[in-house]
Amino acid sequence: MIDRRHATHFILLALCAAALPQAAFAQQGFQRFVPLLVDLPGWKANKPDGMAMEMGGASMLTATRNYERGTAKVNVAVLMGAPAQGALAAANSGLKLETSDLRMSTSTVDGMQVSKTYTISNKTGAILVALTNNAVLTLAYNGVDEDEAMGLAKKFDWKGIQAQAQAK
Repeated sequence: MIDRRHATHFILLALCAAALPQAAFAQQGFQRFVPLLVDLPGWKANKPDGMAMEMGGASMLTATRNYERGTAKVNVAVLMGAPAQGALAAANSGLKLETSDLRMSTSTVDGMQVSKTYTISNKTGAILVALTNNAVLTLAYNGVDEDEAMGLAKKFDWKGIQAQAQAK
């Protein structure tokens, strides 16, 4: 006969063993994007990082890399799941806005929908590339003008990232 303490340990071990394949898949999930978060010439890059989570049938994935050049900063991220869907909803609004200090627009670049925001006074902004209906590539920047930021965004293989986002 098994006492209560041993039964509890057995159940905990069984739960951990059942979770291992999902944890391994989750880790592999964001790792597939790491090689696509390339070095940017002239920029110091941190090590790529990320996370993947599945719970209750919903999944979320992020893969990120930060870059610095002097006081300028760039953060690149691949988002999948709910965070990407939220970003896409805002991007799909079709809003175009231009003031003396702010520009927002959506257009097609290299066959992909791209939304851009830029604040002129402090050289900050974001670029969002729609990869699938639940995946985006984002580039947020500070201390960089918008033309350079778009050039940096194009250094990433959008089609390659899209292919990885579509892979199961």
